[in-house]
Formats: sequence, C-alpha cells, structure tokens
Amino acid sequence: MEELRLDLGIIDYLILVLYFGTVLGVGFAARRAIKTSVDFFLSGRSLPAWVTGLAFVSANLGALEIIGMAANGAQYGMMTLHYYLIGAVPAMVFLGIVMMPFYYGSKVRSVPEFLLRRFNRPTHLLNALSFAVAQVLIAGVNLFALALVLEALLGWPLWVSIVVGALIVLAYITVGGLTSAIYNEVLQFFVILAGLIPLTVIGLVKVGGVNGLADAVRNSTLGEAGLHTWANTGGSDNPLGASWIGIVFGLGFVLSFGYWTTNFAEVQRALSARNMSAARRTPIIAAFPKLLIPAVVVVPGLIALVTVSGLGAESGALQYNNAIPLLMRDLLPNGVLGIAVTGLIASFMAGMAANVSGFNTVFTYDIWQAYVRKDRPDEHYLRVGRIATVCGVLIGIGTAFIAADFSNIMNYIQTLFSLFNAPLFATFIVGMFWKRMTAQAGFWSLLLGTLASFTVYLLYKAGTLPFGSDLEESFWGAGIAFFTVVVVALIITPLTRPKSDDDLRGLVYGLQGTGGAGDALAGDAAWYRSPVLLGVIALALSVLLYIPIW
Repeated sequence: MEELRLDLGIIDYLILVLYFGTVLGVGFAARRAIKTSVDFFLSGRSLPAWVTGLAFVSANLGALEIIGMAANGAQYGMMTLHYYLIGAVPAMVFLGIVMMPFYYGSKVRSVPEFLLRRFNRPTHLLNALSFAVAQVLIAGVNLFALALVLEALLGWPLWVSIVVGALIVLAYITVGGLTSAIYNEVLQFFVILAGLIPLTVIGLVKVGGVNGLADAVRNSTLGEAGLHTWANTGGSDNPLGASWIGIVFGLGFVLSFGYWTTNFAEVQRALSARNMSAARRTPIIAAFPKLLIPAVVVVPGLIALVTVSGLGAESGALQYNNAIPLLMRDLLPNGVLGIAVTGLIASFMAGMAANVSGFNTVFTYDIWQAYVRKDRPDEHYLRVGRIATVCGVLIGIGTAFIAADFSNIMNYIQTLFSLFNAPLFATFIVGMFWKRMTAQAGFWSLLLGTLASFTVYLLYKAGTLPFGSDLEESFWGAGIAFFTVVVVALIITPLTRPKSDDDLRGLVYGLQGTGGAGDALAGDAAWYRSPVLLGVIALALSVLLYIPIW
C-alpha cells in the first residue's frame, strides 16, 4: 500500500514553528482587550468590515473547503463548482442584504437567541442543542483533517496527531476568544493562499497547462463530463449523481441558504462588526475571494486525479481525502513544501476555531445562562465560556474519529448540513417573512423537519431510497426537510395564537426596527460600499464564471 509521508527539511520546519509562534502571539495579544463576555464572544462588536469579511471566508476554509472540495474535484470534476457559484455566493449576498439587518439590528448575540425572540423557549433550546451538537461534529472533521497532515508530516499515529492538533487550537481560542480567532483567520487566509497557489501553478505546469489538464481529465474515469457543470444534469447520469432539480433546490437553495444564513459559526463574524454597514458588507466582501477559491482547491483535485495513480481507494493513502497532501508530496520542493503544509494546517485551524468559538458562545449564552445559571455576574459567563472552549475541543477529539470512517469527508459534512442547517433555515425564513407563524409552529416545524431529514438518511442507508450518491441524498434530504417545515407551519399556525406586532418588531418583515441602522461611520455611505451594489456584482461574476464550463 502506498504511504503518505511528506519529506520536510529544516526550512519547512522553521516555517511551521514561526507560524505557530505567531498564532499563539496573536492569542496572547488579543487577551489584553478582553474585559467582558461580549469582548470574548463577539469581539466587543468593534471590528472593521474588511477584517470580518476575510475572517468570514477564512472560517469556512477548513477541512470542508480544502480537503473536502479537493476530494470532490477529483471525484466529481468541475461539477464541484456548484458548491461555490450557486451553493455559496447567492446565499452570502442574501445574508448581507436581507438578513443581517435583523440579526445586527435586534442586537442578538447568537442565531438561537434570535429564534427565542421570534418564537419561544422550546424552539430556542432545541436549536441551541442541535447547533452545539453540529459544531462539535464539524469541529471533529477539521481536527481529523489536521491530524491527517500531522500524521503525514511527522509519522505520528492518528490519535496522537488529533490530540496535538486540538491542543494548538485550544490554546489561542481559550486565551484570546473570538478576537484571537478572527485575527488569526485573517492571517490564515493569506497563509492558505500562499500554500495553495504554488501547488496549483506547479501542478498545472506538470500536466501541460489548462489545456493539458482538460485533455487528461477527458481520458480519466470522469471523461468529458468531468469538465462541465450543467451539461449532463437532465438526470443523475453525471459524476455528481444528481439532477439539476436537486442541485438548484437542494444545494443552491436549502443547503446553501441554510448554511450561510443561519450557521452561527459564520454569522458570528458579522455580528462582531463595528456597525450595521460593516455587518451587512461582511458576507458580501467574503463572496469575492470565495469565487476565486476553486482555482486553488478544485483544480488541484483534478490534477491529483490525473497524476496520482490509483486515487479513489476506499481506504489507505489513496483516498480522495488525501488528494492535496499527495500532490504536495509529489510536486513541491523543500521550502515551498513548508509553506504549503503551513497553509494546509492553517486552514484546518481556522475551520475548527470557527466551530469552537460558535459552540462556546451558544453554550454559554443560550444554554448555560438561559437555562442553568441565570443572572450571574458577567465574569461568571466569561469563565464558563473558557471552560466550554475546553469541553468543545475535547468532544471534537472524539468526533474526529467519526469523520475518520468517511473516505470523502465532504459527503459527511453535507449529511450534517441536511440534518441540522436545512430545517433551521426553513423555520427561520418562514418565520421571518410570515409574521402570522406562531411560536408553537416554529418549534414543531424545526423538530419535524429535522426528523424528516434524518428519516431520509436512514432509508437511504437501508437501501430503501436508491439515490445516485451520498451527495444526492443530502440534496433531497435537505429539500424534504424544507418542505416538511413549510407544511407543518401551515397546519399548526391557524390552530394557535400568534405574537403581537410589538413582540415581533425588528424580527419579521414589515415590522422592522431601527436598532443599529443609524450608527454608520464616516465613509460608510459611499456608493462603492453599498451592500446592494457589491452583492449584484458578486452575483454577476458567479453567473459569468459558469459560462466557460457549462
């Protein structure tokens, strides 16, 4: 069996040591600014838009993006771009233009807290618990991917690599809170690009450029279909195993909007912005680098497909998950290899830090403060937040071994999104645009939507529902969850009493509040900073990028 072992030199190790020292230094520097729990969990709502925007996209540049999307590039070809062009950018623009005024204007500290105000305590607790579970599961994915690199780098057993990787993230989050996470995410964004760009360029040179790569893909297991996005989606006879209906509705609408607009690990970055204008621009600023990420993630996956013999094994070093590390081993010289390994490790740390910082905030504010210990001094919740950080990392160590059972961790991630994010988004969006929806309808819609998605997953695993792939199951599971939420809301709402307009002000369309809208700083009103203008440009670019790979 082929082994995955990276041969690093002294320069490579020095680069790694310098990076880890810088990360910890940022954490200790951020500690001085932490005086209250809001400082720890939301950076005191004081950060500029360019910082929160880069942190927003960097928080997503974890195992899902680097390992998972490169694996998808090798397994599904250019159809992987759906996750960016229809599966990310439209939802990010929608979050900035439509939803951030509600989040930021209502001054909520988390997504579950918004549901508490819109619906009731049972809905709030259900979402807080499900979000906490989802975050430690996804943190395990990032930690497992980080451990794979450390295992390849140092030859350590997987469990040792998992524990060491967890301790690195734990150190700077516990010390510096969200501010430490965000500024490290900005640093990690540039480190990630510095590592992946040389890998992509050297890989393209090896295969004869873009045209040479296209010819090689045509002669691979993917064939011509691996070079297109929409051309073969009339049915499920394509590399992704999904029709355009599943892609548009399941991925492009439910999964995408469910993740980007209600996932607190992302929304938290925008809530830390210094004013409403910066908060609205945060996800839209992030959309522009998001459009460029496939060039350094999906393309290397394709290069790995055509250059690494035997890639796609069910187990061992030749799993799709190892596409990026295998390329690094085969293509990069010392020095450049150190930068690439540092970028890869940075991506996993950014992803796990986002999960852990989201977990500790929701656990402290939405579970501990709301249901266990109310009305305690702020110092108490700051201490609980640090303890929750430690617990979240420890649980993430356990969930990392769950991720280890999947040859393509993207499939696992999408399953989690269909279970947790899709029903939440449906409940959220119906409740936001239909003020008549009642608190009881909110709770039962969220619960039954989650159960519906879980039932689809179990039937698929039992062979009762013959979907074309794991990803098609997640698309349809998300769509069925959304449909279930809408139906349950329509049935229960007429039978129960709605909240008054005063209780819903600032939480639903038609009853907007004014909180946070008048705090713009000098220059925020400039035309080139308009969230709507920036959003339209981002959407136009996502459409244009589809044209050459239709």
